[in-house]
Amino acid sequence: MLTCKSGAALALAAVLQFGLSAGLVYAQDAQTQPDNTAANKRDRNKNAPTADDQKNNRKDIETTRRIRQAIMKDKSLSIAARNVKIITRDGTVTLRGAVHSAEEQKAIAAHAAEVAGEANVKDELKVASK
Repeated sequence: MLTCKSGAALALAAVLQFGLSAGLVYAQDAQTQPDNTAANKRDRNKNAPTADDQKNNRKDIETTRRIRQAIMKDKSLSIAARNVKIITRDGTVTLRGAVHSAEEQKAIAAHAAEVAGEANVKDELKVASK
């Protein structure tokens, strides 16, 4: 059973917890939120492949997995580059998304070509302007 003293301590802890949580939410809202509006507009193009177009057959899944693994191992790539879309359909790999430089674009395309073969890679990566 709680005494008044410990009950007051619990109440104070709850108030402090709420106040700290509210402060963290405010701090997050005050930061500039990422703006990927242009990328979202590009992804609305009905002819452009999206992650939903990834085939679920074993070979295509394995191809995508191996490319993603190679990209993640490349520590020279930015987080944006590591998060590009890799869509494999019937052995053809489409790379989509924004990277920070032409060097990153080339590195990702090279990783994909190592796995799927250069003729099977469609590079639709864009270098984001700074």
